Amino acid sequence: MKVRTRIVFLDDRGEKFFGEGPCRLLRGVAETGSLHAAAASMDMAYTKALRLLKRAEQTLGFPLTQRSAGGKHGGGSCLTPQGKEWLERYEAYRDACIQANRQLYQKFYGEEL
Repeated sequence: MKVRTRIVFLDDRGEKFFGEGPCRLLRGVAETGSLHAAAASMDMAYTKALRLLKRAEQTLGFPLTQRSAGGKHGGGSCLTPQGKEWLERYEAYRDACIQANRQLYQKFYGEEL
């Protein structure tokens, strides 16, 4: 048996706008400096990655990334200060929820996960 803790943020209409997918995408942008590379590492189309970010940014009300178009010197992406803070807070919250769930599982079922 497996127990999984999932943290998903929903907008006012109850639609998902942030979870593990966008989290991994932002982490990839932070590590590679490229939305295209981050999407490719997840086997995700660039257009889908862009759509995910735009949806999250629209709901949150601030930009998560700063993107510059390609060209002679190439383009790139990086996290905005607000994007970096959001990502760090999401990951800390997610990790705390996972730990709390492990403790609750042990309390109710008497076993370690």
